[in-house]
Amino acid sequence: MSRFSTEEAARAYFERMRWPNGPVCPHCGSSDKIYARTPNAKTRTRPGLYKCGECKDTFTVKVGTVMEDSKMPLNKWLIAFYMMCASKTQVSALQLQRQLELGSYHTALFLCHRIRFALKDISPIGQLGGEVEADETYIGGKTKGKGRGYTGNKMCVVSLVQRGGNVRSTVAERVNSKTISALLKRHVAEEAHLNTDESPLYTKAGKGFASHARVNHSAEEYGYYDYRTKRTVTTNTVEGFFGNSKRSLDGTHHQISRQHLHLYTAELDFKYNTRKSTDGERTAEGIRRIEGKRLMYKPKVAG
Repeated sequence: MSRFSTEEAARAYFERMRWPNGPVCPHCGSSDKIYARTPNAKTRTRPGLYKCGECKDTFTVKVGTVMEDSKMPLNKWLIAFYMMCASKTQVSALQLQRQLELGSYHTALFLCHRIRFALKDISPIGQLGGEVEADETYIGGKTKGKGRGYTGNKMCVVSLVQRGGNVRSTVAERVNSKTISALLKRHVAEEAHLNTDESPLYTKAGKGFASHARVNHSAEEYGYYDYRTKRTVTTNTVEGFFGNSKRSLDGTHHQISRQHLHLYTAELDFKYNTRKSTDGERTAEGIRRIEGKRLMYKPKVAG
């Protein structure tokens, strides 16, 4: 906070992260003939404004990112990025509102969602390989008079974890064998060894991989060593991810909406996938993902 206490220092940092080789016009993609405009209150030329000599349009480091059209100072944006990326669990919107002295809770909540959208890996590169664990869990509160198996008020999250590697989570509206097959085909390589529980959802989908091993949780089986294939069969990695995620969500947010669950899972995935990075490295990686993303508070009305 002391290093980036001013908006000028934060702007310079965002520009270095986004444009390591110099400013690039977000309108036409040109990096030639980019001119820095001199701030002038009379002509309403704000600091950090650039003009492209190719398309003649103006821009700042915010344009074409999740920060576009935001009136919040860049140093507060930077501190918010650091707080959310450095936190081992989650940061509530109320905490950001207090510490950044934001005007309203809605402003803080929208800020959090925009940062989560920046962290989201929209088009992951490559597929998961090696030992891959797949499982699903349900996010939601308890319903009075219903048992533990009731899921009518809950949202399903399917996660795929490569042991020693990354996790990819998807909020699934409908959970059936067709949905599971599509997710596995998209994210898991055919040469991978799939590990699941005894759920019939994975029976058909598991045939498309090098092997498909199961653990029988109903018989209190949580892992075993397969001497034939010389592999450890378990889903403890993905279940551990679910356990940490649920404690994080329940302990910080208490309640989340179905509409925004994909943003919370994106943040959890990002933190898991960068677990070996330092807080500074994780924050820098999050900031590098801001480009080409836009999250609107309300959808634009045509006309």
